[in-house]
Amino acid sequence: MNRVSPRSRIAKENSGAPGSLKKGTMFHTHLDQNSSKPVPVVVIGNGPSGICLSYLLSGYIPYVRRGSVHPNPILQRKLEETPDVSILDQDIEYLSEGLEGRSSSPVALLFDTLLRPDTDFGGTAESVLTWWHQPDRAVPHLVLGQNLPGGAWHSIEGSMFTLSRGDWMELPDLQFKDWMSKRKRGFRNNRATAGDIVRYYQYYVANKGLKNNFLCGTVVTSVKSLCTDYSNEGPRDGDSRWDLSEKPQDSSREFRSLFQVDGFVTTINGTRPFSLYAENVVLATGTYDSPSWLGVQGENLPFVHHKLSALEDAVRNKEIGMMSDPILIVGAGLTAADAVLFARHCSIPVIHAFRRGVNDPALIFNQLPKTMYPEYHKVHQMMKEQVASSPGLYESYVSLPEHHIVSFAEDGKCIFQEKSGRQKVYNVSMAFVLIGSNPNLSYLPNNGVDLAVDYEQSVSSKRNPIDVDPFTYESVHEKGLYAMGPLAGDNFVRFVQGGALAIASSLLKNANKNPP
Repeated sequence: MNRVSPRSRIAKENSGAPGSLKKGTMFHTHLDQNSSKPVPVVVIGNGPSGICLSYLLSGYIPYVRRGSVHPNPILQRKLEETPDVSILDQDIEYLSEGLEGRSSSPVALLFDTLLRPDTDFGGTAESVLTWWHQPDRAVPHLVLGQNLPGGAWHSIEGSMFTLSRGDWMELPDLQFKDWMSKRKRGFRNNRATAGDIVRYYQYYVANKGLKNNFLCGTVVTSVKSLCTDYSNEGPRDGDSRWDLSEKPQDSSREFRSLFQVDGFVTTINGTRPFSLYAENVVLATGTYDSPSWLGVQGENLPFVHHKLSALEDAVRNKEIGMMSDPILIVGAGLTAADAVLFARHCSIPVIHAFRRGVNDPALIFNQLPKTMYPEYHKVHQMMKEQVASSPGLYESYVSLPEHHIVSFAEDGKCIFQEKSGRQKVYNVSMAFVLIGSNPNLSYLPNNGVDLAVDYEQSVSSKRNPIDVDPFTYESVHEKGLYAMGPLAGDNFVRFVQGGALAIASSLLKNANKNPP
């Protein structure tokens, strides 16, 4: 998911309430028949990653458009070698070789440059792809999600603007700018609101005929591997948390791999448990479910929060205002900046503490173009100029660079430590620790740690993603299990689609649905 920033107005737009769509036909059949026949593919997560994969698995096949010329001459020559073969059926590793861009994933770069040939250079060249619907090549699948299609975008304030350009948020074969134009909506600095984004994703699912593959209102509580083949590479240290030595009722056939997916589904008739088998499972649940904590004394006190939405709720409920003690905002990322902007808009005094120096090259503000992101550079300017030791022009805002939180106390006192080791104390009305988030993989054995690049550390999209083959996105430790999006290290919508391309290509080959 891409970061967002506030609009000048803060009034909340309706971005689509969580709820349940009509039950997917395939899911309905599996539950009512209590069948042990496995679903070919179960996708956990219905954000842009899962939506894009569903589109490809529904038989929408990308080909190079006749007469198109890609601005990359080397890639163009490769595409000319097999002009009538779909991208899904070509050698993705060969096509990806040598591409460079803003992603470390070769397949993400490939799909992005096919969809948006020269976008990083300010160009407007059209996609070189055309899409053919070939239903005979569709792979039956289910996409499970807690909300309506759009995933974590439902949890974002609808009036906030995306960090990325609006056209980088679009999915294949449905231009976002055209959809916006029909709705008489526009961009600001080429950016769109989160509310528009989530509505576009819902429209995409309906417009492309994908609804029957989606079951919303589902919470997955367990994914277990059954009858897994470890012939190629034995489990780590001779002990796999995944191999449970269980078999489904139907053991008349050989299973390359099989998974049991358990959870609960909420419909208009109430909540009920479900359990189904899947030949392949795709993890696409993102990484914004579990906010990071500082790990300091008193962090679990009621006035300490870890989500931006808690600040919005406090203002809405008039728990804080311009006459309150300052609120504390901890963090130097975009979410913390959003909180500063929101609080300033509401005239709420702010103490802003963060560990990095204001000129640290790794600070996100030092990487954003000023003309495109003026509001974030305003925050950065405040961080530089309004330090506690030398008050500047910005009333009711204090910047504490290179400060660590030592502890929180019940009476609202917060103890800080400077870089020099000297400590200071401030009274605050509320504290908001906005230092990032981690994926919630509680439905996996050992929280998915055994699948990570470093299996001694928790899964993290930036530091320790799930270890996947770069050209199939299949787990290198569990056959038939795939990961995409932030779980695989792809953190921007424009690049998560490469994972969908890689997974769809792999699944089609495994299902023998590739043409001769």
